[in-house]
Amino acid sequence: MPSASYQGKRTAPSVHHSRRTPYKRSGDSIAARLLFFPVLFVYLELVLHIYMGAPLAYMPVYIVFGLAGGCVLTALTLPFCERVNRVLSKVLTFLISLIYIVEVIAKIILQSYYPFSSLGTAAENKLTDYSDVIISTVVSHIPLILVFLLPFILLLIFGRRYMGFRPYERSLAGMTLAAALVLHVLGLGVIHLPWKGDLTPKMLYHMNTNIDDQVDQLGMLNMLRLDVKHQIVPAKGITDDDFSNIGDLSGNSGEDNSGNGSNQTAGPAVDTSPNIMDIDLEALAESTSNKDIKWLANFFNSVTPTNKNEYTGMFEGYNVIMLCLEGFSGYAIDPQLTPTLYKLSHEGFVFNNFYTPLHFTSTSNGECQTLLGLYPNNGFPITMKRTGELGTNAYFSLAQQLKRQGYNVMGYHGNGDMYGRLASHTNLGYDWHQGGSGLDLEMTGGGKPCWPQRDSYVVEQSVDDYIHSTTPFHVYYMTISGHMPYSANWAVKPYLDTIRALPYSEVTQNYIGTAMEVDKALETLIDKLQQAGQLDKTLIVATADHIPYFDIATLEELTGKTFGSSKAMEHLDEKQIDFDVYKNTLFMWSPSIEEPIVIDKVCGQVDILPTVSNLLGLEYDSRMLAGRDILSDSEGMVIFTSRCWKSDKGFYNRYTQTFTPAPGVTMTPEEQEEYVSSMKKLVGYKLDSTAKIVENDFYNVAFGSESKMP
Repeated sequence: MPSASYQGKRTAPSVHHSRRTPYKRSGDSIAARLLFFPVLFVYLELVLHIYMGAPLAYMPVYIVFGLAGGCVLTALTLPFCERVNRVLSKVLTFLISLIYIVEVIAKIILQSYYPFSSLGTAAENKLTDYSDVIISTVVSHIPLILVFLLPFILLLIFGRRYMGFRPYERSLAGMTLAAALVLHVLGLGVIHLPWKGDLTPKMLYHMNTNIDDQVDQLGMLNMLRLDVKHQIVPAKGITDDDFSNIGDLSGNSGEDNSGNGSNQTAGPAVDTSPNIMDIDLEALAESTSNKDIKWLANFFNSVTPTNKNEYTGMFEGYNVIMLCLEGFSGYAIDPQLTPTLYKLSHEGFVFNNFYTPLHFTSTSNGECQTLLGLYPNNGFPITMKRTGELGTNAYFSLAQQLKRQGYNVMGYHGNGDMYGRLASHTNLGYDWHQGGSGLDLEMTGGGKPCWPQRDSYVVEQSVDDYIHSTTPFHVYYMTISGHMPYSANWAVKPYLDTIRALPYSEVTQNYIGTAMEVDKALETLIDKLQQAGQLDKTLIVATADHIPYFDIATLEELTGKTFGSSKAMEHLDEKQIDFDVYKNTLFMWSPSIEEPIVIDKVCGQVDILPTVSNLLGLEYDSRMLAGRDILSDSEGMVIFTSRCWKSDKGFYNRYTQTFTPAPGVTMTPEEQEEYVSSMKKLVGYKLDSTAKIVENDFYNVAFGSESKMP
């Protein structure tokens, strides 16, 4: 018995040891557990930055913040039971990797990263319109996707062996969170280092715009985290209120910058008084407690207005038809293939240096520039959509201005409610018609709407709404037939016999087919106006929302020029492109213009609204728009999304921080430094003021709620 008892006592430790074995296996590494998520974030950020060609100089910023974020996730996967820790680690790793993958695909297809605050817009928009592009892009990027998923794959294969996932005391999780806090504070110190450039990590950290720059300099994790933060605590935005030294491009030099001196003839004295309204901006600034309203009033009060000129009121009382052409480039115009486009671009006003710079959310904010005369907010919320959500008073929109003159105002779009246009364009003042809301779409044999719709069909369905009006009318068309992908565009079917004979690739042939469809729509419109006796008193204005940014190779094929690598253009990486890729055509035509009027001034979409307002003889305040009257004696300028800019005096490259004077322009080094410094400041004001105007309903404050036409 003693012997048996003794043996029993010796077997107990053996049984106990067997139960503890899973917690002592060699793979149960505390180091692997603590380092996995910090290393994961560093890995994903480096893969993203290297693939996207982003600058690695900012690596210290996103590495430190990535380590901090990783420590937070580590703390979440330490204190639970083994199974929960294991499952939670795998789920978090997959979701985080998936976020990076989705962001890269979005950047490639839509030329923008998408923060969490944009998910509502993504859900509302018809992403099926991009289904072919999405599928082909995902398939072609499978190797990259696998690289992003590599940590998740390794975790699935080796995680249990080398990490174990056993529970640790919660005190270790607390210590890991403390490490995250220390690393976060260190990251704040890193962004405050004396970084060089027009946009620095410190500046971007306090902004809710310039998402691409935030990702480049702060990292994807920080961009997404700051987006969530700014939904709760608004970003600081602009704080500089020194407007004394801005070299306003609208400042009148006394020289004729229109490029039209040869067409001027002696005649009655021309009214060159400033295009301003009777509003005391200084008093408005002093009377308000709203810091944004105060800032805007002071800024606008510092702007030199543009003057009236020989073209003021040239089309007073005319009908106005404006078209925003989806994905259009003037490089597609051909005298035989697109005779109407060719006619309109070579008669009337001829703008030799017009640009359609690509800005955030492409189409919607291309419309923003044309319809509001403002540069769009470079981030969420989307400017045009936001005006509809808030009911913002778009006092200077052409729809509002002409409604106040008694015009009939209508608008059409051959698609559903993309970007909330039903709300935003109705708010602008248009009697808005789109698919599902007052516009019959062309249907397939299966009873589904054709995609994309033919613009000529939309014109035919809508023209009788206004063509016989006894009062002047203003009509706006957001076209659709030029929508990508051009590899499979239904609207070009009527032109296949013609375009297949062209010496281009099939995609380029199809793109030309979309231009031919736009040409057909304009031909139909002009014929209908002529038949109704309305053409002679109608001004037609048209330009693109943006270039066909997904098919830069097409533009290179059409022009024989190289605009930059396709990858750079897909990513909207403006530091590696030729900005002439944005050069485009502005159509501003009426049969009442007897001879072409040639304009050499640098100009862009934001300049359309003030130019047309002046041509119609409307009362508007030129200080309160980002655009300037192209036909005035002000200096021309166009601003690109990267904050590079081009003026009549030269081109400024934000990335190299160099200014290249235009041919024939001479400046001393001191003059150039002063000019560039003041213009950079003005560029920032113009780009960043739009959100303040919209969010604070500035025009409503300035002119009163009764000023908005229903």
